[in-house]
Amino acid sequence: MPGFDFFSGQGLVRPDITAADAESMASSLFGITGTARELGSQQDRNFLITATSAATSAATSAATGDSTNAATAAPTGDSAGDSAGDSAGGATQRYVLKVDNPAFSAAELAAQDAVMVFLTERGMRVPQPVRGLNGLSRQHWHAADAALLPVRLLTFLEGPSLEARGYLAPPVVRALGRLSGTTSLHLRDFAADGLDRTLQWDLRNAKAVIDLLMRWVPAEETRDQLRAIADSAAARLAAVASALRLQTIHGDITDDNVICRVLPNGHHVPEGVIDFGDLATGWLVAELAVTAASVLHHMPDNPLAALEAIVAFDEVVPLTEAEITALWPLIVLRGAVLVASGEQQVQIDANNDYARHRMDAEWQVFAAASAIGWEEADAAIRQALGRRPHTGAEHTTVPEHTTVPMIPALADGDYEMLDFAVTSPALADGLWQTTDAEWRLAQAALARRSAAVAPYGQFRLTRTPPHSRREPDTFALFTEVFLPAGSVIVAPAAASVTEIGGDTLVLTLAGFGLRIGGIVSNLVPGAAIAAGEPVGVASPVARVTVQKLARPGLPVPHFTQPSRAAAWATLAPDPGRLLGLAPQASVVDPAIELARRGAMMAAAQEKYYERPPQIERGWQELLIDTHGRSYVDMVNNVAVIGHSHPRFTRAVSDQLALLNTNSRFLYSALADLCEHIVATSPDPILDTVLLVNSGSEAVDLALRLARIHTGRSNVVALQEGYHGWTSASDAVSTSAFDNPFSLASRPDWVHIADVPNSYRGTHRGAGAAGEYAADLARLLADPEGPGADLAAFICEPVLGNAGGVVPPAGYLARVYEQVRARGGLCIADEVQVGYGRLGSHFWGVQQQGVVPDILTVAKAMGNGYPLGAVLTRRDIAESLAREGNFFSSAGGSPVSCVAGLAVLDVIRDESLQQNADAVGRHLAGRLAELAERHPLIGMVHGLGLYLGVELVRDRDTLEPAVSETAAICERMLELGVIVQPTSERQNVLKIKPPLCLSRESADFFVDRLDEVLQSGW
Repeated sequence: MPGFDFFSGQGLVRPDITAADAESMASSLFGITGTARELGSQQDRNFLITATSAATSAATSAATGDSTNAATAAPTGDSAGDSAGDSAGGATQRYVLKVDNPAFSAAELAAQDAVMVFLTERGMRVPQPVRGLNGLSRQHWHAADAALLPVRLLTFLEGPSLEARGYLAPPVVRALGRLSGTTSLHLRDFAADGLDRTLQWDLRNAKAVIDLLMRWVPAEETRDQLRAIADSAAARLAAVASALRLQTIHGDITDDNVICRVLPNGHHVPEGVIDFGDLATGWLVAELAVTAASVLHHMPDNPLAALEAIVAFDEVVPLTEAEITALWPLIVLRGAVLVASGEQQVQIDANNDYARHRMDAEWQVFAAASAIGWEEADAAIRQALGRRPHTGAEHTTVPEHTTVPMIPALADGDYEMLDFAVTSPALADGLWQTTDAEWRLAQAALARRSAAVAPYGQFRLTRTPPHSRREPDTFALFTEVFLPAGSVIVAPAAASVTEIGGDTLVLTLAGFGLRIGGIVSNLVPGAAIAAGEPVGVASPVARVTVQKLARPGLPVPHFTQPSRAAAWATLAPDPGRLLGLAPQASVVDPAIELARRGAMMAAAQEKYYERPPQIERGWQELLIDTHGRSYVDMVNNVAVIGHSHPRFTRAVSDQLALLNTNSRFLYSALADLCEHIVATSPDPILDTVLLVNSGSEAVDLALRLARIHTGRSNVVALQEGYHGWTSASDAVSTSAFDNPFSLASRPDWVHIADVPNSYRGTHRGAGAAGEYAADLARLLADPEGPGADLAAFICEPVLGNAGGVVPPAGYLARVYEQVRARGGLCIADEVQVGYGRLGSHFWGVQQQGVVPDILTVAKAMGNGYPLGAVLTRRDIAESLAREGNFFSSAGGSPVSCVAGLAVLDVIRDESLQQNADAVGRHLAGRLAELAERHPLIGMVHGLGLYLGVELVRDRDTLEPAVSETAAICERMLELGVIVQPTSERQNVLKIKPPLCLSRESADFFVDRLDEVLQSGW
């Protein structure tokens, strides 16, 4: 017997039921005494019942077991999942009381109860119907208006939904799609009476529903737009509708009808399904369309984020060709039905706050879905699923051997291929950022050749903006030819003129179209052109563009985003052969490079990110991947003066052209560099330099010097420190993250003191410096401790590995005094924090008001070139002669020295230390303001441009937000920022960018972090 028919009435108004009514129903019908709170619903009434007692044993599940799982939840829609309260295992039990709309038949409601039992038996997590006092799961209640209302009680699934989440990470979207597919797979085997329903949400009825409800949409312009898009979607759907599979479907597996498990990183992973009110027979693919559409309002500027759900669904239930064709039109129609129905509901049911609350999200769904063209959406889905592209061409393409080159001027080969790509040497020194870069390179090429060609398929660096939260449109979907004005252009094959306007001509050939720009033509629409016949000449601009269209008349952009390039390439393929050119399309896949790296490198060699971009260029504080996406680099303290600094690269290049040897030879660059380093010394007593090739080697040498000079062995290092990877520097590295076995592998000459972290350390507050120093004094005085044979104490003056934690004032002065009193030397590891990075001081020890005996530096010293140094007293340095000569192949080479000189000169001449101070203060201020609004930020550490944002789950317990920090870094990458975790606990965002970081880049970073903390990760 047919069930509810939407078209027989004028809308479903919810039953007029109060919370007090719901409490009475729970008590009198089910024996449950408790409090009621209304949950949202479009057409029924749903109440969360928090039970304080159950009058009889009748309040039991109608199926085996009770699907509850204690968790914290956010309010949901037609839901059996909800916000925080006593869990299922606590003193109270929670239920959902459903007062169904009386328009629905008993058979329809019975089918919903039956399907929940069925899916539970299949191992799915869904609510269960609860029997009333009379032993039946379906009860009735006489309303005040004498209507007999169906009433049901369902077990409550504890846990949050996705509806209130902002951004949904790809793994979350995949999990949603997989859950939808799994439900569909099981429902294929479910049958019952009451499934033959005519619902407004059944996408088979979408066009009729939209036509019926269109009048409720307030603005005429909006109605016209909605109607036009819906008509177009319905027309595309009609071509395949008869081939779509029918089965039982849930009909509403959306972000607010799933219950999630919350992972440590904050991701909400869907694993339970609620709200079976739309259960019916319908198109299988409609289940997926509804699920995919629900993703769109979470990322309205990236509609193709729904592909993650589509791929996951297809892995469970493979889609047919017809279903793939129907999918995006159905997603658009779902959006249109949502807005039309929502506008009606808020007008016929004025008190329906749930429907009113949903309207913004529903309009976002429709806007996002309709922002993608049909052809692109279809191509993107097929690309994601690994299916054969469908271009829609009705005829075979013209055989290549029968075509005539379109631009005769290219026939003799007197042309130059232009390189606008990310790795182009011609775009060095920031030329790529100038607005006329392409034109300048083309004109230079034309001075050498008669034509210049910018090929199809390049990811153009010239299209890369410095600060962009979205992928820029860098992929060229056309070939561009620079040639003299008036150069003839001919038809490559028999064609007809489809369109002409301005300087653009569109031709239709057998099976495809051509769009030619930058052309002057006298042809008229409809004109027939033979192969080789002129169609026009190059315009005075002399910049001809040629774009091949898989289908004549297809609207194709000239550039697209990298993530959309593969789909668009099937719709606008390379026209090179029509010009007599070999295909030039770029093949850039970071996954291939990652696989190559993994095949040849040890797993211990770290990499950033789960899906790392392939970085092939840097400029100032920007890193640029092979797709032309720029990222603000907030972690590269190695490139202290900025990436690819012209003065630095020229100095190194010029010296390489002259000489590069080792420091046993006599040349001026070595003394020049050493003099410059000594000139920066925190005290004149540090007057001697030993050059090495890395920070690890510098620390290793410093330890060796201390032990030789003192004739002693013991070294004291701080907990949670990192100093390098050589045997000696690793021995004093105590970070369990960098070396989980550091405690077991530490030699007996290394002794560990507590780290002076006044935020989360042993001692906090005003007296922390003295307390930490007293702890060290006790360590040194211990007969079993290092004091009697103390060679050195080593630490970073600002705790870089901890995320820029500044030791409490006076700590180092007290410690240095104690160490020297016992005959030891004080080593300052400035590899990370020195060289002007702190802004207010060139060296970290200056900030602490101390002078070390030995100071180590590297990283920034060579701006990425392998260079490090030990700065110490002459008497300490001369002690090295006791063990023979010292030599480092690369450390003091002419090129290394020139690199080091260039760095110091640029820091001085471009006032980079002063910039670190000014921009660092601005950045720290903005981050402090962020901390006032986001409880996840526990503390902002550091000085200048060595900062750390420590993320904690609780500001009282300081529980580290480890997983959240990693997930936030992944999300920041998507938004154009490179930042990484640091510290022993990996819960600090390390901020140590090139010292040329601009205020604009600093603001971009903070704005994106603010966005992530607000909208999710």
